[in-house]
Amino acid sequence: MNNINVLTIGGSRNIGYFSSKRLLDLGATVTFLLRKPNVFDDDEAIQEYVRSGKARLVQGDALVKEDVGRAWTAAKGDDDKPVDFLVFTVGQSCYFSFVPLFGSHAYRTAGGTPRFELTKGFVISPPNLVTRSLFNCLETLPTPRPNIIAISSSGLTRFGHEQLPFLLKPVYSYLLTVPHADKCGAEEVLAHCAGWEWKTEDSPGTEVLDEDWKASVDLPAPGTLKSVVVVRPALLTDGACRGDSWGPSSLSGGPYKVAEGDLAGRWTVSRQDVAHFVVEEVVKRWDEWKGKRVSIAY
Repeated sequence: MNNINVLTIGGSRNIGYFSSKRLLDLGATVTFLLRKPNVFDDDEAIQEYVRSGKARLVQGDALVKEDVGRAWTAAKGDDDKPVDFLVFTVGQSCYFSFVPLFGSHAYRTAGGTPRFELTKGFVISPPNLVTRSLFNCLETLPTPRPNIIAISSSGLTRFGHEQLPFLLKPVYSYLLTVPHADKCGAEEVLAHCAGWEWKTEDSPGTEVLDEDWKASVDLPAPGTLKSVVVVRPALLTDGACRGDSWGPSSLSGGPYKVAEGDLAGRWTVSRQDVAHFVVEEVVKRWDEWKGKRVSIAY
């Protein structure tokens, strides 16, 4: 993977960080768009790659279209090498725990810093952080277009919500309504560009997507964005990576289950195992996964 060139949006922590670190360890060149590049000042592993030129840190905000454009340019490098992959993991971090059910683990949605409102659950400003950031990435796509891996969430659509374990449904319906509406917006934009079905009942509303968003002349035309994968993790944990102990592929009797569409009755998955799947399966076996929306859980 020495020749792979990657742009990571949302890579300062969590799935984006773990995926990028794996890619760097495999020899890829990774460019990070970071609001605060000093987030890696004390990270010697990343700093070593910065010194070698394999990791590039670009200061900017994915909510600013011009900053995303600069990130694409920086990712090409001085030799103008095409970007092979966009790893998009922007999200809203919401901290809460369910000690009686799950022990002492901390559960989070995985980007922005939210606040809690009694009537809405976790909210963030802007409420379309993920959707707007992804929109900027798609409106500034370079030529040739890179492969896109976007991290979403399970239980977003009405059908997906029906597949959740009973005790998780109120968590998703109350605590995570706002961040999940944002991810619904991002998925709707990708579905539009990829030519996938998206039901009107699952649209997040104008607080997330403007009424005329489809009129954007810079957005990929409907059905033309074929080289994209959406990954929908179950409720995320900070657990260890189980995938590394299962050889080259973790899908045959391995520690996590992956399926196209939605997985029924599944609870959690660790961020590190999602990153393991992103790199060891999706990136390495791109032709098998491209054009799919897949769920991952234990």
